[in-house]
Amino acid sequence: MKAAVDLAPIRAFLYCPTPDAWVRWALENPAILLIDHANCEKKAASTAINLTYRYVAHHRLLQRLSRLAREELRHFEQVIALMQARGIDYPQLSASRYAGELHKLVRNEEPGRLVDTLLVGAIIEARSCERFAALVPHLDSELAVFYASLLRSEARHYRDYLKLAEDLGPPGEVAARLPVLLQRESELVQSPDREFRFHSGIPFQ
Repeated sequence: MKAAVDLAPIRAFLYCPTPDAWVRWALENPAILLIDHANCEKKAASTAINLTYRYVAHHRLLQRLSRLAREELRHFEQVIALMQARGIDYPQLSASRYAGELHKLVRNEEPGRLVDTLLVGAIIEARSCERFAALVPHLDSELAVFYASLLRSEARHYRDYLKLAEDLGPPGEVAARLPVLLQRESELVQSPDREFRFHSGIPFQ
């Protein structure tokens, strides 16, 4: 039996926990939760692959993100299998503002662009892991087991992105940029959204 995943580092890394209001909103929208989760896995794989095209000189990045992309696509396959088993269609959904707003803070010039992109990746993976853990106690047994099984890989993806940013960026860059990005991330998850998504904020009142 695998040891439990230690989520303390991720919870300490993020500036706030997922609000209870978001968890309740997720439970009220089980189909959208799975549909948007599938979209997130696809997007995560696409992001990792795109980085392997853009930064071909960084062999450590190529190795880690190639593995990450394969895992994200495997998760995508698992989510769509769950959807099919539950009779959930796969319509097009608009993306939440979450990732787009974080990427607005990514600098245009290198090496800042690489550092910020990797840090945004680390933040998104950390939040995904934290949200899976927040949902697990409230889900049906099949979905709870599946989401709990994702915690280890999501936590590793967070560490991979963060370590790449530390290794490939100039000294001091991560320490300087993380507070800016994490502060914006905490604002996004605690502010209102009109539509539920996996990375949305709280329900608009």
